[in-house]
Amino acid sequence: MYLKKNTVVKLIPFVFFLFISSFSKAQTYISNKNEEPTVNQQLVINKNALNFLVMGDWGRNGADHQKQVAVQMAKTAAVIQSQFTIATGDNFYPSGVISEFDPLFKYSFEDIYTDFSLQWDWYPVLGNHDYKSNPDAEVAYSKISRRWKMPARYYSKKITIKGNKNEVVLLVFIDTNPLIPEFYSNEEYGPQVKTQDSLQQKQWLEKVLGDTASNVKWKIVVGHHPMYSAGGRTEAYDTKAIRNSLQPLFEKYHVDFYLTGHEHSLQYIKPKDHYTHHFISGAASESTPVKKIPGFNFAAAAYGFMVFSVTGQSVVVQTVNDSGKIIYSTTIHK
Repeated sequence: MYLKKNTVVKLIPFVFFLFISSFSKAQTYISNKNEEPTVNQQLVINKNALNFLVMGDWGRNGADHQKQVAVQMAKTAAVIQSQFTIATGDNFYPSGVISEFDPLFKYSFEDIYTDFSLQWDWYPVLGNHDYKSNPDAEVAYSKISRRWKMPARYYSKKITIKGNKNEVVLLVFIDTNPLIPEFYSNEEYGPQVKTQDSLQQKQWLEKVLGDTASNVKWKIVVGHHPMYSAGGRTEAYDTKAIRNSLQPLFEKYHVDFYLTGHEHSLQYIKPKDHYTHHFISGAASESTPVKKIPGFNFAAAAYGFMVFSVTGQSVVVQTVNDSGKIIYSTTIHK
């Protein structure tokens, strides 16, 4: 059978895409052999813990595995009785939303995460793609959606561990975009970044992190841009900017975890001689290559999300891919 020339041209990029996709999904590095998953590893369930999901870089109208990841999120959330979901930014591709009535809220959020187990609170932060249009539209959507909880571009919340007032998790949600100097001259991000006072946010952050209440067992900061990365942005200008801006504060106030996205992969990094554990969960709708860097514990070019189970003494972190397989788990003790 004879194929027309233009038919061949259309098929070649598709085959190439499948090859790259298969390669990137298989790329996983784990530094500690004791943390490598077994063939049929099961999800660890602790119903006495504060259980929640962490996902990021997701809003593509269901495309590029967003729906597949959403299905596994729903199944996992139901099993662990997840109390909420954290979204680490780049909530709406390619260019954010223009108002709280933008149809992308329906196409990329409401119509994708439909399962009952995902109807509990969502706590998002803003990514750089969200800055291309109107970031405040995402804040305003909190007044429309019962589950979308973004009261401001940065905010904090204390949540008790299974209702125990003596054990509280301090969650701090920051806007990392104004902390990157290069964004101020960027044609796409600049107009919205220039309206923000980065010094004011850092003063607020220092005050919040300085909480000395004895019942605060863990301090968790959530932002979009990572401080360390085993992906393509290891020494990128935005990664360096966040490291220079925030690392001294994190060390001073003993921030236990920094949860981010931006890199479209799943990572756990614990730099030597630093206090904070860094988790990147930015693969809810795209997967990009990873590599080994100093301090890395886990890095995977896979679609998926993370599960956090928090008690007063320990945190179990499990990574689930788009087919529901546990590809990494670790336990961090206080």
